[in-house]
Order: sequence, then structure tokens, then C-alpha cells
Amino acid sequence: MRATINDIARMAGVSKTTVSFAFNNPSKISQETFARIMDIAQELGYVPDPVARTLAMKQTGCIGLLLPQAIQEVFLNPYIAEVLRGIGYVCDHEGLSLSVLSPLKGVLTQTIRNAAVDGIITLGIGPGMSVLELFHQRGLPFVTIDGGVADGLVNVGIDEQACSESLMEALVSHGHRDIAIFMLKNVTLSENGDHFSLTNDNRLTGFNKVLQRHGLSIGSHTGIQVYHTEATLRSGRETAREVLSLKRRPTAIVCLADIQAVGVYEECRIQGLSIPGDVSVVGFDDIPLAPFLNPPLATVHQPGFRKGEAATRLLVDMINKKTPGSVTLDTELVIRESLGPAPRS
Repeated sequence: MRATINDIARMAGVSKTTVSFAFNNPSKISQETFARIMDIAQELGYVPDPVARTLAMKQTGCIGLLLPQAIQEVFLNPYIAEVLRGIGYVCDHEGLSLSVLSPLKGVLTQTIRNAAVDGIITLGIGPGMSVLELFHQRGLPFVTIDGGVADGLVNVGIDEQACSESLMEALVSHGHRDIAIFMLKNVTLSENGDHFSLTNDNRLTGFNKVLQRHGLSIGSHTGIQVYHTEATLRSGRETAREVLSLKRRPTAIVCLADIQAVGVYEECRIQGLSIPGDVSVVGFDDIPLAPFLNPPLATVHQPGFRKGEAATRLLVDMINKKTPGSVTLDTELVIRESLGPAPRS
């Protein structure tokens, strides 16, 4: 017969509550009592029932990371791995487990309804999005990463518009007027098919501000075009194959994820094109691989690890009934050899 906490309590000469404290909150009992209970539990082969513990404590001891895409897709992007490392660092310190949550059947709302966690970290969900109401309906603490700053929203992010402006300014100042911009694939929010990409919107706003200052614009009749592609090496390569075969080939390619740029490098190699002699390539993230590409990739450095770490600390505070504020982290435009002057026509 399986041992119970009643058996442990009887043998230890303590109450069931004391046994519960030993497994769930040892600081409430003496070290001597804790050691005696653990010895008896080991002798009896007792293993706590996690479901029963969750029901009794009304906490799972687990937080969720809500991904914007399917797991098999999103972890092809090394930047996400950096965010996850930061989250894991705090989870290890706090004794929390982590549940990786991807859109159920491609829809985020289904995932939020079914998540058995104490709180959630989201990527890119921001003000005005209908899914936020689900968190409030569930009374579930949540922190956004790259969700923007708004009342009632705890967010960890960067100034997307400012760093996008600096990136586009660098391109224009190098004489580039034929530019391909590889945006990020939108995500399905709800069963109604609503889509979003807050990151796309903010970065595109920054790009447009610079272009307008120089009398330029994005459009079908200009040399500056937008392409929506996934944050994967393969997708970057396939989109590069499309744009590099155009009669009016771009002199620069802007990738909103460095991993897309890795795919662009590969396609340029296949086509015998020089970077930056024939086409400049710039990215966003500054993944660990970026400085080791040939040539090293010019990119916006954003602190993925620190984003994950800060968001998790804020979520732990919220679970503990504290009211933390949002955090904005610094970025840096890192100019490397993949950015050069526009080739003369």
C-alpha cells in the first residue's frame, strides 16, 4: 500500500500540517523536525502527489513561456534560446519549473485557457490585443517581453523604434536606396483569425521615420520593399533567392532576425555574390554567431538573456502579490563588415 502523509505524521509524532510544511514550506518548522520527517518519508518510500500538492497549495510551482509560434519553429531562432536561458536562470534560483506553451492548433487563446501555471511570460503581446482579456478573466499574473509600455501592463523590452531608426539611418548614410526588408511572420491570436506582430509594427515605424526624412518611402513603385518571412535560416535563404533574382536587385537586405541573415549569407554564397561588395546585409538581435560569420554581421544588439531574466523576476514578484513596474533595456547598433557602401549602378 502506498504511504501517505498520515503515516508519516503518526510515525513522526507531528500533525499532517507539519508534514505538509516539511514538503512545501520547510522554513515554518525546525531543522530537527524537518530532518525527522524526511528520514521517515524515505524509509516509507513516500513520494508527494504533485496534483494533490497543487490542489492544496493552489499553486503549481510552474510558470509558462507563451511562444508566438509552434515549438518546432520558434526554437530555430537562436535569439529565443537566449531569452529562454535568462528565464531558466531565475527558475533554477527560485525552485520553479517552466512550461513551454505554444499556440494550440495555431491559436494563442486556446493555450491561455488551458495553461496550468502560476503565471505566464509572453512574447510580443501588447496593448489593445484581445488575448490580454483572457489573462484578466483567469486572474493570471503575466509579464510581456517586447509588448510595449501601457497602463496595467508589466513589460520588459527595448526602444524598438529608436534602434530601428539607427539601423535604417546607417543604411541610408551608406547610400542604399534599393532595400529589401525581411519582416517577421505574423501570429494568429484567436479563433477569429486575428493576427498581430507588435515587433513588426514598431520597427517599421522606426524605418519609415528615417526614410521620410530622406525623401524615401516603402512601396511597390520604390526600391524599398517589405517581405514577410519566418525567423529561420531556411526562410531567410528562400526569400533571399526571390529578391536577389529581381531585375532591380536590392543593394541591401535588412533582416529583423539575425538567423534570417544567416540564410541570406548562404544564398549569396550559392549565387556567387559578395557581401558587402554586391549586397550589404544587416540584422537584428546580435546572436552569438553574428561576429563569427564571414563577413561579421552588422546588427542591433539586444540583450535576450537579460530580457528573460528580468521578465521572470518581475513575474515572481507578481505571483508573490507585489506590483512591479516595466523595464526598458539598452540596445546598441553594432557596425561590422557586412555593411558597406551601395555599389555604383
